[in-house]
Amino acid sequence: MGNYRNINPYLALGVGLIVLAWGALLIRWADAPGLVTSFYRNSIASLVLVIPCLWVLRSDNIALGISNIRLAIWAGVFYGVDVGLHAVGVNLIGATIPTVLANTAPIWVGLGAMLFFGEKLGLGFWCGLTLAMIGAVMLMGIDQLHNLAQSIGSLYGLLAGVFYAAFFLLSQKARNNVDPFSFLCIAFASAGCTLGLISILFRQPIIGYSIQTYMIFVVYGAVVQVGGWLCVSYALGKISASTIAPILLMQAVITGVLAHLFLGEHLNYMQYLGGATVLSGIFVVQRERRQRMNKVYDQQRS
Repeated sequence: MGNYRNINPYLALGVGLIVLAWGALLIRWADAPGLVTSFYRNSIASLVLVIPCLWVLRSDNIALGISNIRLAIWAGVFYGVDVGLHAVGVNLIGATIPTVLANTAPIWVGLGAMLFFGEKLGLGFWCGLTLAMIGAVMLMGIDQLHNLAQSIGSLYGLLAGVFYAAFFLLSQKARNNVDPFSFLCIAFASAGCTLGLISILFRQPIIGYSIQTYMIFVVYGAVVQVGGWLCVSYALGKISASTIAPILLMQAVITGVLAHLFLGEHLNYMQYLGGATVLSGIFVVQRERRQRMNKVYDQQRS
């Protein structure tokens, strides 16, 4: 179990992206509400991770600490809301658009840093933000803005990006002191509880689905959720979040290709251009933030 620390983090990240990209398709294939699918994926994932988590803690003689556990729990709450919103959006309008919009998280990270920490944002950030928002309108389809389902599904995708940003920040902080197995086990359990409560609140049935749907739940939780996020969480412990975030944008691209091949989702040329514009804007934001962080680091060293 200890040999996993020698895996190349970029290889792990690439595998994680490909695995996670299938998630939106499984949401579409599952004959269940998005909230319920997300509840099962996180609950099953946390159960799968219990034994590896205990093994690592015992073999490495690690004490997690109350503060680290609290961070993982809060990260799970934000992640639960994130994946719930994304899943509902996918149920409404398909896999591609909510997935691209959910990946606007770097923009919300920057705005949050400005609002709550007084961080100054450069011209590159605002250019990237403008580019991403123009792309979002193009992706949603200007002629579809009057469509209530289309608008709500897209809004859910954007809101998912806000909660994903909070999860991402807490993940990086927690992963400085917690191994990936323990962090994900706690975070997924917290997300599962959060989604279970939300499903009950909105009167979504937790049981009574077909065997095929339950099989999709198991594959989603045990393979996609555990395998994909173990790879990404491992990379977060080796590579900075500012480096990983732009690479994670490829998940939306891969999901779009898979949705085209297996779900028959066809966007028009304007929407494809909008998706590319959104990703370009996010890339500009991440590049500007990374350059500023490097400049601050160089000033501190000198």
